[in-house]
Amino acid sequence: MNILITGAKGFVGRNLVEALKNIRDGKDKSRNIDFDINIFEYDIDTESELLDKYTKECDFVFHLAGVNRPKEEKEFIEGNFGFTSELLSLLKKHESKAPILVTSSIQAALDNPYGKSKKAGEDLIFEYGRENGVKTLVYRFPNVFGKWCRPNYNSAVATFCYNISHDLPITVNDRNHMMTLVYIDDVVDELIAALSGRENRGDTYCSVPVEHKITLGEIADLLYSFRESRETKQIPDMTENSFSKKLYSTYLSYLEPDNFAYKLKMNCDERGSFTEILRSGGAGQFSVNISKPGITKGQHWHNTKNEKFVVVKGHGLIQLRKIGSEEVINYEVNGEEITVVDMIPGYTHNIINLSETEELVTFMWCNECFNPDKPDTFFEKV
Repeated sequence: MNILITGAKGFVGRNLVEALKNIRDGKDKSRNIDFDINIFEYDIDTESELLDKYTKECDFVFHLAGVNRPKEEKEFIEGNFGFTSELLSLLKKHESKAPILVTSSIQAALDNPYGKSKKAGEDLIFEYGRENGVKTLVYRFPNVFGKWCRPNYNSAVATFCYNISHDLPITVNDRNHMMTLVYIDDVVDELIAALSGRENRGDTYCSVPVEHKITLGEIADLLYSFRESRETKQIPDMTENSFSKKLYSTYLSYLEPDNFAYKLKMNCDERGSFTEILRSGGAGQFSVNISKPGITKGQHWHNTKNEKFVVVKGHGLIQLRKIGSEEVINYEVNGEEITVVDMIPGYTHNIINLSETEELVTFMWCNECFNPDKPDTFFEKV
């Protein structure tokens, strides 16, 4: 299938192109596509003659090109209506029956220059489809967010992500302003589904089935918490399809390369060190423990708290004993054979570095974040 994508270098276009390339090159086998893909990328800097060739040979059209922030108001009509008219004229000249999908905006329902230009483009698409017996799909997107969206252009989320990640101020005029947003990966999923004839269609318009509603103030608060997470180690809700998971990924995409890495506070003593990596409200706490040769750590038990120990370097012994019992359970572990050992509630436990020369490095997960007011940790030797 020859697929023409106008606006291929734009925010949505770039994400769609890369997704289709992954399918074409066999890197993404998760999507249900049963045909070969050839991509025609067209953008404002593409040789104009290529559009004639592409419209002649294409089997499907993603019309994503448009104008959002022109220098002059007349550019709205030129970009959102004029180019659409040119595209359709070429398709009609070649008697193309390729389905055409156009991305519009919820602004098309409003009485402003941008909305009027998008509505004019929609009407043109619908008329073309009726007159030529061509399948047309019109998507009225709400606010779209995700990686590669241009800040300080037409997306508050992109601008907030960029500014906060660069320690710049943001302006929130109305914290209670409710926003409807769709995430770029959900948009791309829907566009690729439409390519296979599985679009999410209403009476007139198509839509992305997964939407998020959240206030501007809540978005700002989340983004500030992401920036502070390097100190607090608290990561947001990462459950499937959660808004915070998608926003966090978006925020990270605006970091500068020299800001990808950050140091953690190592709690060191004569026995070695203990370093907390991150905290999650729903998934507990992750840490790394380093024990010097011959050192024993632990010697305590918990009522409800449970942990998983994974030795990744060195040679160690993990011991557990049920409270009230004398039987000691031994697990000899090493970094050559990765093994998870559960620390069971009601069992006192320790970890011993058996090496005389090498440090013992252990990755540790705990089902709850440490609370000094309720540590649920009681000293007792194994």
